[in-house]
Amino acid sequence: MDIELAKTFLEIIRCGSLIAAADRLHVTQTAITARVQKLESSLNSKLFIRNRAGAKLTADGEAFVVYANQLVQTWDAALRDLPLPEGVHKILHIGGEVSLCNPIILDWVREIQIAIPAYAIKTEIRDGPTLLRQLELGFLDAALVYQPAYWPDLQVEKVLEEKLILVRLIIKPEPYVYIDWGDTFRKLHDAALPEKARASLSFNLGPVALQYILDNGGSGYFRTRVVQSYIESGVLERVRSAPEFSYPTFLVYSRNRSSPELQLAIKLLHNIVTMDSDWSQRWDPLI
Repeated sequence: MDIELAKTFLEIIRCGSLIAAADRLHVTQTAITARVQKLESSLNSKLFIRNRAGAKLTADGEAFVVYANQLVQTWDAALRDLPLPEGVHKILHIGGEVSLCNPIILDWVREIQIAIPAYAIKTEIRDGPTLLRQLELGFLDAALVYQPAYWPDLQVEKVLEEKLILVRLIIKPEPYVYIDWGDTFRKLHDAALPEKARASLSFNLGPVALQYILDNGGSGYFRTRVVQSYIESGVLERVRSAPEFSYPTFLVYSRNRSSPELQLAIKLLHNIVTMDSDWSQRWDPLI
């Protein structure tokens, strides 16, 4: 199928009309109309209802949105990956959530590169639902997430069991900073600490919140291994009377896309999470 037809279809949806899409794509309205007719003929379906207000999707058109996005994303991924770099036999696509970048994913990429030098490594850092969706579509071989999906053909393995503990800056323990660790944490947190459910200061990314507290003071919930070095050095202290919350990390990968190289990469990952490395996540590696 012509990818331009799918791109035109999506552009019409974004713009709301064929005229606006033609202007955006720098083609004539006649060309846009011809593309729509060709697409509808190929699918044997009517995709748009056109009137003076613009173009409205039919039921078939709404159903085709998912497929059109998949077609365009797959094509764009092929353009990014091909041709393979010289000396590279295959590509290993891995992903992880943002707060797992430092050090797990950084260490994982380094070890894969050493152990499998003939493979290129493509790394995606995104939110959990997006990573799971990319796995489902085949854009990723494996991903590290906090809340996995148990779909057919997806293998889910717990690679790390951590706790979220409340810590505070010793020299300035206020204010309380809420860190959004996901829906499950929010429900448990609000039930256990209703007085802190409406914090005036919040972040949706743990490393940023930690940096803020270290620079400005405050308290908040963080993964144990991330704050351990600060506790040992006397910068932060653990609030002993505060409730703790479980926060495991899972590896998710497609059983259909498994290979000896992917299994080796998974073994390297398990080795990394058992190492006693610094997980402090300061932005400046010299600190």
